[in-house]
Amino acid sequence: MPVSNSVSCVLSFTLGLGLFAGMQMFKQQLASTEYMTVIGGFIGSFLFVFLLTGVSNLEMSLFGRGFQAKLFPEVGFCLVAAMFVSALIHRVCVTTCFIFSIVALYYLNKIAQSRFAPAPTPVKATPSKKKK
Repeated sequence: MPVSNSVSCVLSFTLGLGLFAGMQMFKQQLASTEYMTVIGGFIGSFLFVFLLTGVSNLEMSLFGRGFQAKLFPEVGFCLVAAMFVSALIHRVCVTTCFIFSIVALYYLNKIAQSRFAPAPTPVKATPSKKKK
């Protein structure tokens, strides 16, 4: 069941805040081994997705339904914020967060293009005039 943009914005920011708090609570465990630092970066990429969803829905609520998140201000800000939060855990978490976030961004873009792409307009065939 879909929710409105404002409700989705609040839910995304709440989930992002909860994820940030969980990462800080389990900071020692996430930085303890190599595998856990990769998992810390993976969790950071979820934070990126939640932040991007929240920012995009906030902008759509404020500026109208057709407003889209751009690469430079919105995506860049959310990526830097998620990488900063991952840096609070471990240095390796930053790198893995960046890699997982780029992959997530690719799939988010692919889903958005398939869902919100404009319908192709039918082309009318015009008979060509041939000289005989």
